[in-house]
Amino acid sequence: MDQIIFHIDMDCFFAAIEARNNPEYRDKPLIVGADPKEGKGRGVVSTCSYEAREFGIHSAMPISQAYKRCPHGIYVFPNGKKYYKVSEEVMEIVGKYSQEFQKVGVDEAYLNMTEVCKDFEEARMIANRIKDEVQERIGVTCSIGVGPTKSIAKIASDHNKPNGVTVVEPDNIHKFLEDMDVTRIPGIGKKTKKYYHKHGFKKIGDLIKTPLPKLMELFGKNAKWIWKIIHGLDKRPVEEFPNSRKSISQERTYYEDTDDFTTLLGSIEKLNQNIHKQLKKNNIFYKTITLKIRFQGFETYTRAKSLQNYIQDEKEALKVILELYKEFSSYNKKVRLLGIKFSNLEKDIKARQMNLLQY
Repeated sequence: MDQIIFHIDMDCFFAAIEARNNPEYRDKPLIVGADPKEGKGRGVVSTCSYEAREFGIHSAMPISQAYKRCPHGIYVFPNGKKYYKVSEEVMEIVGKYSQEFQKVGVDEAYLNMTEVCKDFEEARMIANRIKDEVQERIGVTCSIGVGPTKSIAKIASDHNKPNGVTVVEPDNIHKFLEDMDVTRIPGIGKKTKKYYHKHGFKKIGDLIKTPLPKLMELFGKNAKWIWKIIHGLDKRPVEEFPNSRKSISQERTYYEDTDDFTTLLGSIEKLNQNIHKQLKKNNIFYKTITLKIRFQGFETYTRAKSLQNYIQDEKEALKVILELYKEFSSYNKKVRLLGIKFSNLEKDIKARQMNLLQY
């Protein structure tokens, strides 16, 4: 039996929350991001409404460029705490529909509905139910893609935005994909596509018609992954914390560069706390701790320490991070960004250690 996978993708999530809370923002070009300072601001767009996208604005665009394209837009500074709270409310609704649930960031999630839906027609009905429940209870919209694999479901969720449901059955994968640009395949971006276009591959249909050996000859090992996606052979499971994940990290970019240690320490403590919440929730342990620091002028450094044993200890991690930070305490420069990463991960390490002792 084919799998039935849902990909739930919130529509312009941060902007949608701001418009929900401020009715005067609705149906207007709304940009969530750094302060544009009349085109002289720095930083980027976090997200924007569909009305703003009509001016060519998109996520990660420099805020100064966004202002030049749409000076009359409404610019709102991001409120991560507020967005995270709404995300938790959304995920609580989504997660109750299947025991196999995977949250991806604050605005995406996967569900394995194979044991819930008898066929793709019932899957369509339930997807619409989820979409309507999120809108009625939370006041924001989402789009849902349904397919036999995670990758097809993800491509489908972007097909009928906003507030839409797209179902792709196994026999219809090639027809659904063939006329799409190759950039719709996860992993092929604006830069990579030039290489595909150079070899005559502009539509996904061009890739579908080409045998795997030929694709591998042209594009190397990555071609095998792409071939699996376009033929519905992506077998990645839906799991809360994928075993293949190599690290977990968070960063904090400052609105203005700072050398105030109290501010920097507060950020380090908060980042460390947030990551440990995820680690504890998923029973993940780590051996390597990395500090990333970016000074004014974009001068960036990373320092790491690997521990002898796996731990999951917020206080011990903080000590290590502060030790790593000491190297930079004498630098007479303001800090633009701080980041913390935990890597060399293991899951359920306590259970494994217990099994070893018993053996």
